[in-house]
Amino acid sequence: MTAAKAVAAACHNRHLAVQKRHRHPPSHHWRAGVNAFDFRGKTVLVTGGSTGIGNASARGFLAAGARVIVTGTRASAADYAGSDGDLAGLEYHRLDQGDAAAVAAFDPGVDRLDVLVVAGAKVAYRRAEFEIETFADVLATNLTGPMQLATKFRARLQGGSIIFIGSVASFRGTIGQPAYSASKGGLLTLTKTLAQAFGGEGIRVNLIAPGLVRSKMTAVTWTVPERLAATEAQVPLRRIGEPDDIAGAVLFLASPLAGYITGTSLIIDGGLSA
Repeated sequence: MTAAKAVAAACHNRHLAVQKRHRHPPSHHWRAGVNAFDFRGKTVLVTGGSTGIGNASARGFLAAGARVIVTGTRASAADYAGSDGDLAGLEYHRLDQGDAAAVAAFDPGVDRLDVLVVAGAKVAYRRAEFEIETFADVLATNLTGPMQLATKFRARLQGGSIIFIGSVASFRGTIGQPAYSASKGGLLTLTKTLAQAFGGEGIRVNLIAPGLVRSKMTAVTWTVPERLAATEAQVPLRRIGEPDDIAGAVLFLASPLAGYITGTSLIIDGGLSA
């Protein structure tokens, strides 16, 4: 057999194996009354899970019975005492997802993951993102880091789910934040690309695009009454989002209810983009 024929045969055999593996769709056992949001026996990793949207998502999975591992940039979980995050019951690891060497060395201590939520993010204000050094730093956390995490844990996520936390900035420019907008726009197309690349292994890849949600990152808006009022006046639901508003969608995308959803983005902004 020539080398070309050998390669063709190997590709054909792989195609047959993938077809066999996915010939029968996953059983929608939730139709029989089983709770689709029961994550008992599942292992979930949430980067940026120490505060904000990441923490709300982590606590949602914990309440649903999952083993939940979270990361943050502080030395220990105790360093988050008094912050807007609750780490009780969560397994904490220190990780700067914008540090490629740190991500490469990171070991959450599990052989298998069912869900990977990439919620860590960075933004710089006062036009700092127009400086190339800051621009690169923001992209390292918001785009390169998610790519590195997804590929690092690909083998452990067979049949699992990856959920990226993007932003409405994934779809439009944000004056003053060129790096943030570029990184979140890139994350949107990365989601689609990885959904295609990982689909044969049963890995679903989706993105959630929140609008303004109450967190440390958005404190410059919601802690100033005039800015908050002006923002809420533009939102059809007349309020800004809360981390739990996003966490519910994260659990949905990780659940059997979303078993045929991949490569998509879900905007959650109270109707602002309607």
